[in-house]
Amino acid sequence: MKRRHFLLPLALPVLAASFLVQCGPSSDGGSGKKPRVAYIGNAIAPFWTIAEKGARKAGAEYGVEVEVRMPQDGATDQKRMVEELLTRGVSGIAFSPADPKNQLDLMKTMAKQTHLITQDSDAPESPRLCFVGMDNYQAGRLCGKLIKEAMPDGGSVMFFVGRAGQLNAKERRQGCVDELLGRPEGERHDDPPDAEVKGEKYTVLGTRTDEVDFAKAKSNVQDTITRHPEIGCLVGLFSYNTPKIYEAVKEAGKFGKVKIVGFDEEDDTLRGIQEGNIYATVVQNPYQYGHESVRILAALAKGDKSVIPASKFVEVPAKAVKKGDVDAFWAELKKLVQ
Repeated sequence: MKRRHFLLPLALPVLAASFLVQCGPSSDGGSGKKPRVAYIGNAIAPFWTIAEKGARKAGAEYGVEVEVRMPQDGATDQKRMVEELLTRGVSGIAFSPADPKNQLDLMKTMAKQTHLITQDSDAPESPRLCFVGMDNYQAGRLCGKLIKEAMPDGGSVMFFVGRAGQLNAKERRQGCVDELLGRPEGERHDDPPDAEVKGEKYTVLGTRTDEVDFAKAKSNVQDTITRHPEIGCLVGLFSYNTPKIYEAVKEAGKFGKVKIVGFDEEDDTLRGIQEGNIYATVVQNPYQYGHESVRILAALAKGDKSVIPASKFVEVPAKAVKKGDVDAFWAELKKLVQ
């Protein structure tokens, strides 16, 4: 059965800078001090810079102070950041778990001491109140459709990602694989990330990981081009992967010979689509992730639990951006993050 959830538009209209939504009294007993909430990403990347813009805009609109944290060392830094924030007494945390399986105890601690929601990457087994983001499996299937458009005669595909064990990465990759192999929509398989998977027209060679090391992300692509000179399509599953694929393919003189499809809206990705050297990208809307997460935490801090849907899933839909869409999309994005 398809789960029911709140559905949000891809982007909110741009608000005039002078307009602020006036909120009711804070939960501090009338002292006038704003509640403090935290927004924690899972890496340092331009994706999270866009999310921070949305989070801070929502903080101004809904009357809360927002602390943003971006860990350089994934789960290790996240633990330290969470412990510091809990000690200081934040009213809520929007968390993107870098390693959900091994961070379960940390999230249980968070949920006991504050309002916990997840965003961008979910942890369904945790006691989080809700998840803000897209359906990563369906986004993966959308990415698979783009690969088939870019390479209609079939061929080989390699995926590139920061952490294969992160839930959003697993779901995106599996959605792509299931789509490329023509598996029915209702089936969700669980192919090992390193396994070679063959279908009638497409062969998935595997997944290369880099642990959010940008230099390694690029060298992974260079190594793949050397080892598989007839590779048909390179796919970036994290925001920075696609620009690194672009750089490596350009330096190898492979534009036009190797197709590129990716995720997210980094400037170099959008520029590559404008040029025609990247076929398309699946965009999430990190600005809205930040905005919606802080909106929900602000309401919870003031005692309003109605912001949590019964499904515990607040969806910010994904969409494809191709050459015909990129100019309008990029112009809208620039307005949002100014």
